[in-house]
Amino acid sequence: MQRLKLLHPTSDMETDSSLLTSEMEQLKQEELYHQLLMQTMGEVQHPKPDSRVIRPEPGMCVKTSSILDEQKVFVNICQSPAVPPPPHISNEELLELLQSDDPTAYRVPMSLGEPHTELDNNSQGCTAYDVVINNEFFQKCQKDPLFLQFVIAVSFEGLENKYSVELSREWKVMKNRKFLGSISEQNIRTQSKPSIQELSPSDSHTAPTEAKRPEFCLIVEPPIGDPEYLIAEIQLPGVTSSRSLLLDLGEDRLVLTARPSLFHLDCYFPLNIDPETSAAQYNKDTQILTVTMTVVPS
Repeated sequence: MQRLKLLHPTSDMETDSSLLTSEMEQLKQEELYHQLLMQTMGEVQHPKPDSRVIRPEPGMCVKTSSILDEQKVFVNICQSPAVPPPPHISNEELLELLQSDDPTAYRVPMSLGEPHTELDNNSQGCTAYDVVINNEFFQKCQKDPLFLQFVIAVSFEGLENKYSVELSREWKVMKNRKFLGSISEQNIRTQSKPSIQELSPSDSHTAPTEAKRPEFCLIVEPPIGDPEYLIAEIQLPGVTSSRSLLLDLGEDRLVLTARPSLFHLDCYFPLNIDPETSAAQYNKDTQILTVTMTVVPS
């Protein structure tokens, strides 16, 4: 998931088209030619900007099943220092959070790999998923049953939302197996903050004392035909500056937090988007955050 960076430009800031020099265009053409050549040779597979390829280490293998067809499913929970750790939280705080109305307030950074077909111990076909979390957080889960149950539940939920599957909550950790199949490389994002531009100022407002879900709407452009953009308009009354906004954007998910404890929004999209080419603007007059997201063609 990509985090939107908070920028504070002046209201009269303009784009200088002279930056697009002929030299830059030539470099782009040379880079495009190089990528096409390497892809033809089978040496490059769709490199993404602001990302890196990692090879995670084995961790533990969790066995469950899909509810729809009752087929075996294995979730390989792997570890890597390249994935950032979640914020520190104690057992008491985690237990209190799980019993609250908004347990999603505590998020665990993770990379969800594509499903791959494997053979189980009985040489029967099954589906496996690879989930990568921070290596230090993985060790904490190994030592603490509460954190272990939590990270497995979060992994299941993430896979269900991303791949439209439904997994049984009856699971067990395989004792003598840390990984099913072969470990594959994963592409993780290294830049976590695209831009939020702040527009004209307005008078200050009194902030609410507890976080609540803001009103918002999603707009598809163009309204007819293949969608090119998905636009989210989020109303944030009482927010006087984009400095208090924390916006995370994934391929099918938006998470917004207005600090301190003003608003919290966590929603999934019906379309896949490209976070790298998305942008956001916060208008201090209307107190509306507009997030314009590029739709990935299906």
